[in-house]
Amino acid sequence: MEARPRSGCAINAAVEVFGDPWTMLVLRDLIFGDRRHFRELLSGSEEGIASNILASRLKQLVDAGLLTRADARRGQRAAYSLTESGIEVLPVMVALGNWGLAHRDGDRRLRVRAEVLRDGGPELVAAMMDELRERHLGIPRPDPDAPLPSALLREAYLAAVGPAVETPAGPAVETPAEPVGMPAG
Repeated sequence: MEARPRSGCAINAAVEVFGDPWTMLVLRDLIFGDRRHFRELLSGSEEGIASNILASRLKQLVDAGLLTRADARRGQRAAYSLTESGIEVLPVMVALGNWGLAHRDGDRRLRVRAEVLRDGGPELVAAMMDELRERHLGIPRPDPDAPLPSALLREAYLAAVGPAVETPAGPAVETPAEPVGMPAG
């Protein structure tokens, strides 16, 4: 009998088959949820990551060169940013999402981003990588007037599920100033 995945996320379903899901899921939440701080990653986890596992995976990702950790002064939260190596995981995430869409069932609200990325093809993935470079590395996008891929993902998400969704951690979708921050599943 096949074990049920922790959530209906296409990426989660794929990595549960291929190995330890936590590292890829932390990267997923940084990439798609724009969660840059420990508490955001912990409270926004669809799969319910434990704080000790999250701390361990963040340290591993920093040590592996996929993330940087900005030192925080007393009373401030440390911020994590993707490196170029971390940004280059995006096509792998898209491939895992495509596999999950084709071979695993899941929750529509958590699958919609994977569907948009699949349907948008390499051009959308490349544009998303450019947006991540701008957000995490400060490198301007080649076409600053082009729509943000994250806005396209958010619009598709909202069209699929509406303006607010309750999760165990509270409302999962609000109206942020930036078009990122939706559930990262």
